[in-house]
Amino acid sequence: MPSNLELKVRTDSFNKVKKILTLLEAKYEGLLNQKDVYYKNGSGLLKLRIENGRQSMIYYERNESSKNRWSNYEFLVFQDGNAESFLSKIFDVTAVVVKKRMLYLYDNTRIHLDEVKGLGKFIELETLVINGKADAKRRFDNTAKVLGIDVKEQIKKSYKDLIVKTKNQI
Repeated sequence: MPSNLELKVRTDSFNKVKKILTLLEAKYEGLLNQKDVYYKNGSGLLKLRIENGRQSMIYYERNESSKNRWSNYEFLVFQDGNAESFLSKIFDVTAVVVKKRMLYLYDNTRIHLDEVKGLGKFIELETLVINGKADAKRRFDNTAKVLGIDVKEQIKKSYKDLIVKTKNQI
């Protein structure tokens, strides 16, 4: 099962980070229009991601209370059909997260500049574990540092949890 190290922080603007990413010559992968449909699940998180017309099911486990947010995940790609309609007949939906994501790649790290409907703007980092956790942690820490991200300000919740919390406050 693949693993990565994640971080999420709230931001008012992407301008500073975009300038740094340009200086670093980070690779811009494009704008992703995403809809994540989260389903009730006994353990971990289970979601259907609809991204620029592509559909995939993602299951992941992450300890939100630990100092570092290591995730283990698996995904399944759907070739055709309406996965959302099909899956809603089988699973109970717990939340839907809609976002626009600008995706950059730098030093084995996916950098997401997310604008999440109903929540605001966030920066996410996901560093893939390839040569062990120590190497991933080093790359992750370096990326956060060069982008000027204070890891102490990270939000240790998924967008699903933030959407559910917002709905409960209304």
